Amino acid sequence: MDAEQAGGPAGHAGNAAADTGRFEGREAFREAVRNALRAAAEEGWREIVLSDASFLDWPLGEPAVIDSLQAWARGGRHLLLLARQYDDLQRVHPRFVNWRRTWSHLVDCRACRDADPLELPSAIWSPRWMLHRIDPFHSRGVAGADAARRAALRELLDDWLAKAVTAFPATTLGL
Repeated sequence: MDAEQAGGPAGHAGNAAADTGRFEGREAFREAVRNALRAAAEEGWREIVLSDASFLDWPLGEPAVIDSLQAWARGGRHLLLLARQYDDLQRVHPRFVNWRRTWSHLVDCRACRDADPLELPSAIWSPRWMLHRIDPFHSRGVAGADAARRAALRELLDDWLAKAVTAFPATTLGL
């Protein structure tokens, strides 16, 4: 997102809670994710939902993102991940996997294994802000704090969560 799209003054991207408008392109999407997780930590978002078919092109393994998640993690907070599968995430984002293991009491992971990868929402939702990558192929979407958009996205996510099963355990027990 450029400064105008971010809702901040020219030359200042602002924090994610101020980011509004459309974004286009992979790097704009990744920057919006970084900003959102940084804002979640700074503003103390209690609940976050991350949803994507695979999280393959998300910046979840970047040190700055892990730092934001680390700063966000506190008692009384909840992170819900929804994906089609977590194989790509585990392979591409080992730092995130380690963070998830440490904070497993705050993180709930669900999967819709039979979902079409292009139908499962690619989104971030919180009670304060949302990002919805409406066209994952071209990384086009919208972000902002609009209550109607947040409610519509939450309803869409809830529909998918109703079909989801527990997945991506923090640890696996072997024999």
